[in-house]
Amino acid sequence: MQNTIAIVGRPNVGKSTLFNRLVGERKAIMDNQSGVTRDRHYGYGEWTGKYFTVIDTGGYVVGSDDVFEESIRKQVKLAIDEADVVLFMVDVDAGLHPLDEEFANVLRRYEDKKPIYLVANKADSTARFQAAGEFYALGIGTGDIFPISSQSGSGTGELLDAVISHFEEEGVEDPDAGIPRITVMGRPNVGKSSLVNVLLGEERSIVTDIAGTTRDAIHTRYNAFGNEFILIDTAGLRRKAKVDEDIEFYSNLRSLRAMEESDVVIVMLDATRGIESQDVNIIGLADRNRKGIVILVNKWDLIENKESNTAKEFEDKIYDMIKPISYPPIIFTSAVTKQRVHKAIETVMQVYENKRKKVPTSELNEVMLREIEAYPPPSTKGKMVRIKYVTQLPTHNPVFAFFCNLPQYVKESYTRYLENRLRENFDFTGVPIGIVYRKK
Repeated sequence: MQNTIAIVGRPNVGKSTLFNRLVGERKAIMDNQSGVTRDRHYGYGEWTGKYFTVIDTGGYVVGSDDVFEESIRKQVKLAIDEADVVLFMVDVDAGLHPLDEEFANVLRRYEDKKPIYLVANKADSTARFQAAGEFYALGIGTGDIFPISSQSGSGTGELLDAVISHFEEEGVEDPDAGIPRITVMGRPNVGKSSLVNVLLGEERSIVTDIAGTTRDAIHTRYNAFGNEFILIDTAGLRRKAKVDEDIEFYSNLRSLRAMEESDVVIVMLDATRGIESQDVNIIGLADRNRKGIVILVNKWDLIENKESNTAKEFEDKIYDMIKPISYPPIIFTSAVTKQRVHKAIETVMQVYENKRKKVPTSELNEVMLREIEAYPPPSTKGKMVRIKYVTQLPTHNPVFAFFCNLPQYVKESYTRYLENRLRENFDFTGVPIGIVYRKK
C-alpha cells in the first residue's frame, strides 16, 4: 500500500474526527464515548496533488477492564507496521496523560523506521495552542508539535504539507475503483468478522462473543482465485426498536450505506438459530436495492445429528420465508472450521459475473421467442398479447425489455414465467432481474 498514514493515540483524542477530515467524508463513527473505533478503518485522501491512504485506529489502552483492549492494541500495531507516516495524536484540552507516555514508549521502537508526527488536537484557541508545548516532554516525533483542531480543520494544512513531503510517488486517486465490492451483512454475532478474518488470513476485524463488536463498516482489499475484490465487514443489524444508543444507530447507517455501495451482499445466518425475521428483512433490503445476494448459513459445524435431508429442509425453510425472492444461492459454512468458505467466495464471484452479464440480442430472441411460442401470454378481456422482440437494456443490473402490442395487459404471473425462463437459459443465479414491457 503506497502513501499510507496511520492515526494513533489513546482513546477519545479525536482520531476519527481527523480521519474524516483527511478523507473528506464522515466514514468513521465519532462519539464522546471512548472506544468507539475498534478495528483498523481505511479511507483515501488527497493534498496538493498527492493521493494517500489513511488508517484510523482504536484508542490504545493498557490495564483497563475493556475486553477489547488486547485486540485493539494488536490492530494499532498492525496499522503502524503498514504505515509510511504515523500521526501520534494527543489532546491539548485534557493535557499530558499517563497513557500518552505509555504509548510514546511503544512508538519509540518505530522512530528509526518511519517519521512520527506529534499532533496536538483540540488546539482551537490561543491559550490551548500555547498549551501544546507541554507535550515536548514526551520526547517523541520529528521535533515539532503540530497543534490542530480536527473539528474546524485549523492547522491540518501545515500538518499535511509536512506529511506528504515523505511521499515520493503521487499515489492513486482511488485504488479501489472498478473492483467488485462484497458486503457481509447479518444480525449481530452470526460470525461476519470471523468469516472475513478466515478469508484474509489475518485479524482484520476484532472478534469476540459479544454482539456489536464491529461498529464501523470495515473495507479490505482481498485477492483469491485470481480475483481481486473489496470485502466489507459490517456491524450486525438489529431491528430499529432494539437500537437504543447513538453509536449503534450510526453503525446501522454505515452498514446500510456499505450495502448500497456494494455489488454483491453476503447475508449470513446462524445455523443454530435458523432464519429469523431480521434475516428476512436484510435479504429483502438487498433485493430492493437490486444487489446480488448469496446466503451463507454459518456455524453449520454446531448442528448435530445431521441427516442427509437436514440441509435441504433448512434450504426449503429459507426459501419459504423469503418468498417471492427465490434466486439467491444458499451455502452451508463454518467460519471456525473453514468448511466451504472458499466455495462461498467462488459463488460470490460467479454472482458478480452474472450481475454484469450481457446476453447478445440475437441469442436472447432465438431462445426467448421460442419459450414465448411454447407458452404465449394468456388473453385478458379478449385481448391477445403478442411479444415480437426482446433486448437487454444497458443498465448496471440485468433488465430486459419485451416489445409487444399491448404492454398493459401482461399479467404478473406471466412476468414471473419470463423471469424463470431467463434464469434457466442464461444462468442469472443470485441476481435480481428486471422485466419491462414496451409498445411496438
